Amino acid sequence: QVQLVESGGGLVQAGGSLRLSCAASGRPVSSDVMGWFRQAPGKEREFVAATNLWSGMKYADSVKGRFTISRDNAKNTVDLQMNSLKPEDTAVYYCAARQGFIYSDYVKYEYWGRGTQVTVSS
Repeated sequence: QVQLVESGGGLVQAGGSLRLSCAASGRPVSSDVMGWFRQAPGKEREFVAATNLWSGMKYADSVKGRFTISRDNAKNTVDLQMNSLKPEDTAVYYCAARQGFIYSDYVKYEYWGRGTQVTVSS
């Protein structure tokens, strides 16, 4: 079992930056896919970014060039640096993990955190 806990959400003005962090516990996740998803009110959960040892990093088109995912396997953490934030980035952001390949479909992920709210004001 893997437990995931997100931190770092908050309120920021458009154009600003936030850094989200996800801490994993239960077992090492160095070989897992670690990803970030988000869900805005009334919308389906959507893929943001993910990384694993073999495939590198994958990003949703909507965040490419603005968001960067990184991981520290020694600390069992994965971060999401979010720059040039837009009001449409407002959502609850979730950390997720799975073994195997990177998928952008949230149903493929086995482990989830409880989420952290990101609100971008215009």
